[in-house]
Order: sequence, then C-alpha cells, then structure tokens
Amino acid sequence: MPTGRKLRRVLLKLSGEALMGERDYGLDRTTLEQIVEDIKNVHNAGVQVCMVVGAGNIFRGVSEAAKGIDRASADYMGMLATVINCLALQSALERISVPTRVQSAIPMANVCEPYIRRRALRHIELGRIVIFAGGTGNPFFTTDTAASLRASEMTCDALLKGTKVDGVYDADPQKEANAKRFEHLTFHDVLARDLKVMDASAISLARENNIPIVVFSIREAGAFAKVVQGKGQFTTIDNGELSSG
Repeated sequence: MPTGRKLRRVLLKLSGEALMGERDYGLDRTTLEQIVEDIKNVHNAGVQVCMVVGAGNIFRGVSEAAKGIDRASADYMGMLATVINCLALQSALERISVPTRVQSAIPMANVCEPYIRRRALRHIELGRIVIFAGGTGNPFFTTDTAASLRASEMTCDALLKGTKVDGVYDADPQKEANAKRFEHLTFHDVLARDLKVMDASAISLARENNIPIVVFSIREAGAFAKVVQGKGQFTTIDNGELSSG
C-alpha cells in the first residue's frame, strides 16, 4: 500500500458516472448493490470509511446540459444532484445493515445533516460511514476538490478514487490500445504532465496535506477491499519519487 502501513481511515471518492453502470444516465441498481457490498466488506474489516460522490450521472455544471445557465447556478444544480446520489447510497448501505450518515455542505435539514466536522468525526469513530454531499458548498469547485478537502479534514490515511479504469494512463485506455498504465506517480508529475486524474486544486490540496491518492476501478467487484490491502491493480500518487512503472 502507498502509505507503507495499515490504513485506519480512508475517503472513497466516487464519480457519478460510476453509479450508472452501462446506462446512459441515472442509477444502475446492480452497480449500486455491488459498490455497497464492497464498501461493507471494507467497513467490516475494521477500516473507517467516509465518502464523497459526484453527480455526473445526473447533472454537471460544466456539461452540455448546463449551456445557457450561469456557471454558479449550474454548479449549485450539480451540488444538489450529489445529494440524490448520496441518499441512494445511504439507503443501499443501510439496507445491508451498514450504519450511514449523509452530511451536506448545503444545509437541508429535512433531508440530511449539515456538514459539521466534529460531528462527522464522531460518526466515523462510532463506526458509521459518512457520505459528504453538496461538494464544498461553493461553485467553481469540483467534487474532486471536495474529496481532497474532506480527506484532509477527516485526517484520512488515503484518498481512494474509484473510476471506470484500473489506474492512471498516459492516454485514454478505452480509445488507445497501447495506453500505458502508471504504477506510481508524484503529485508534481500529475500536474506537470497535465494528467486528467483530478483537477489541479484537488491534487494541490492532497499534496499540501500529504494524503496519497489511489486510483482504481470501482467496477471490479472486490477491488476496493483489495486496494485497501495493497493488492490488485491501481495507481498511487504521492510525494514520493516517480517509479519506472
């Protein structure tokens, strides 16, 4: 594992697209059930888990659907869409007996808790999974940046980004057959090479707080548990030296 030690607490970042499965939009029930089973296995292994979820399966502030809408308003619409995904994940997790709380950066008391750092930490310490909704609560910031921010605030040992592919490549592996997968990268290399892992703000925040980012495929059943144990395929991004992988 990138940290060289047993992971005590991790933040799992899921894109909204990860919840679509093979659908064009929305939530795929089979995919959702597989993801929450994987989360349950990690939780039952004694690892404390918190999460940030995107909304690309519903609405993105920079998407084609947002054209003609003021950017700040479009971003707020995207933040509200993350709440839908978070509530779906909470429901699916609690259906398999995993205690879960949703906290939103945009207060909506009738739907979920407001984000309060000390309360979130207490939930995690009591063995509950906390899902952070509403991004950072501010427009012009992505849910990737929210993930780095919450991972820092929750003093996580690592930020695990679940995607459609099993790591970071030098080109889109779904389009380029000869795309090379990196085993290890530094934060500096990600920024210098302009690799589309997370936005620059998210990478910079993780670098400043020395939180390793691990990119893996959430579509592979059991991959989350493997990565937490340092097994399987993934790409590690940290402050260390770039390996030849």
